[in-house]
Amino acid sequence: MRMGRLSGILLHPTSLPGPFGIGDLGPAAYRFVDFLVESGQRLWQVLPLGPTGWGNSPYMSFSAIAGNPLLISPELLVKAGWLEPNGWQDLPQWPAIQAGNAERVDYETVIPFKLGLLHRAWATFKEKASAADWEAFQAYCAAEADWLPDYALFMALKEVYGDQEWTQWDPALAQRDPLALQEARDRHADAITRQMFWQYLFAQQWGSLREYAHRHQVQLIGDIPIYVAPNSADVWANRELFHLDEQGRPLQVAGVPPDYFSPTGQRWGNPLYNWEVLKARGYDWWIRRIQAILKQVDCVRIDHFRGFESYWAIPGAAETAVEGEWQKGPGADFFQALADKLGKIPVIAEDLGDITPEVLQLRDQFGLPGMKVLLFAFGSGPDNPYLPHSYERNFVVYTGTHDNNTVVGWFHDPERPEWEKQNLLRYLGCQGSDGIHWDLIRLALASVADLAIIPLQDVMGLGAEARMNFPGRAENNWAWRYREEMLRPELAQRLAELSVTYGRISPQELEQRRAALAQERAAGSSQAAPGLV
Repeated sequence: MRMGRLSGILLHPTSLPGPFGIGDLGPAAYRFVDFLVESGQRLWQVLPLGPTGWGNSPYMSFSAIAGNPLLISPELLVKAGWLEPNGWQDLPQWPAIQAGNAERVDYETVIPFKLGLLHRAWATFKEKASAADWEAFQAYCAAEADWLPDYALFMALKEVYGDQEWTQWDPALAQRDPLALQEARDRHADAITRQMFWQYLFAQQWGSLREYAHRHQVQLIGDIPIYVAPNSADVWANRELFHLDEQGRPLQVAGVPPDYFSPTGQRWGNPLYNWEVLKARGYDWWIRRIQAILKQVDCVRIDHFRGFESYWAIPGAAETAVEGEWQKGPGADFFQALADKLGKIPVIAEDLGDITPEVLQLRDQFGLPGMKVLLFAFGSGPDNPYLPHSYERNFVVYTGTHDNNTVVGWFHDPERPEWEKQNLLRYLGCQGSDGIHWDLIRLALASVADLAIIPLQDVMGLGAEARMNFPGRAENNWAWRYREEMLRPELAQRLAELSVTYGRISPQELEQRRAALAQERAAGSSQAAPGLV
């Protein structure tokens, strides 16, 4: 997959600004697309979009396909008629952090608040929806029938059982006894349909945002975690695809041995796939999963790509990742099956960590671009594979990812060895640390890698307070947000100049895109314009 010489920004929608305690798919998302246009960027990369549970990690979702209802915009629900104007009086006081005057998502407050609004939207829809509204909703449900009914039933039962894991439910429901399932469908019909409605709203709002991005030549890059959460609709509804015991508990779980991110390794806890069963079925579940994500995005990063070649299998009862062992994955057979069914799929291989020649061979056999992370480049000598002079074109370069510190936070970390910082400065030819984030942005954009992706925190020059995730830490992650005033025009202009300088966009295309956006704003047709609601 080759997309040409492009650049873009990594930003999860939860980090967008707004009055509701968490970023969403409303006006701020459209204004961010406008910023991408003004700054000469043609890519917006997001993290997985699924509904999150304990820990709020996008990589531990209740579904491999569903969207996160917390991302649904109340303002767009008002526009659709499913919430009354200003139907959110007495907004909670969301917590702020002083550094950068940014906000953080307080999930304990946000979740009940947002779900309360969504419950009201469902009540309004039932009361006021026209026949055409119901027909459109039912058409969506029919189109998503291969996953939506199981997901909606799972979420409804999760409510009934007070968020207990499905292995703790009534055994007949946990084991999916047909009579018990039908009784549950009848008893909880309203809750099930409500869950479907929320997915319908998410699909509508995401689809509108994607159409707006496409209209302005911005492509979306999504993210697929290789594994699914044990407490998910996917595992509950497809037990035969995973290595589970009779009660549904994982016999082996996923993770990684000690690496750059965690000196003690990571025990993720996800159940491992039964690849023999998946192969016998033509990898049908995975094919449907890829098809579903490509309805949402234009390209997808597959997290932990090396797990398809071989994966770290940890005994289910083990407390640490140290006790794991490498086991062989499906390898080329899997990707050939995808290619046979879907053609040449636009996939980025997350090939970080403990990578072997076999993993690289699998990646290159199917022409998949790998990843380069600049913050990994300066901890050794000139043969470090993350240094730009070693890149080839079919790569995606990042200053850092969601798992890294920001560039400024990394450079000013008191535990950062001085020699590593000096390695960076020598490579850059710099004598000081002023604007170190722009130095690394320049390095990424100037590289030969086809794609360059910069986290928004690095564009803004933010420190460690803006870090998105600390791998191995269970709490206080996934919470960073920016304020609207932090997305300054001078940032867009500087990023645009660098993108033009290094051939990520031509001056003519930059001006054409800016002119088209200005014309749309003047005509009042931009959803990002003031007075959206």
